[in-house]
Amino acid sequence: MVTQQPDSYDPERSVGYLTKRVFQLARIGMEPIFEHEEVTHVQWTALMALLYDLAGTAAELSRHLCHDTGATTRIVDTLEEHGLIARSRCTEDRRVVRLSLTDEGRAVAHRCKEKVVAQWDVWLSDWAPEDVEQMVDYLLRLRNKLETVA
Repeated sequence: MVTQQPDSYDPERSVGYLTKRVFQLARIGMEPIFEHEEVTHVQWTALMALLYDLAGTAAELSRHLCHDTGATTRIVDTLEEHGLIARSRCTEDRRVVRLSLTDEGRAVAHRCKEKVVAQWDVWLSDWAPEDVEQMVDYLLRLRNKLETVA
């Protein structure tokens, strides 16, 4: 097990700091993609969660996005107002409201996905494919571990 002592802490060698910084810089780098789209990066992330069945209700979406329920409700309201998602009552439990993509929502999700993937391809263009694959494997391991404690 690798441990880091508080006295020797260096942000440039810290998994927590570096993952947060990469996330922040990537969001800034993605801004031009969403500048001319009808959704923001966060709204697109919500569409992608629905597209890939990672969430199907506002509560699940809130957990997936790591947002509070109020912020998630505002995201869902905006996406519904733009005709990108639809709400429908669950027939088994009327307290549950399911979220689904409309055809337009699916089109926006796919169109933005192509642009986002292209941007990551640019950022990783000087990486060897096996290095990218190894980084993805490491990130998956870390995510899976963190999901067990979240």
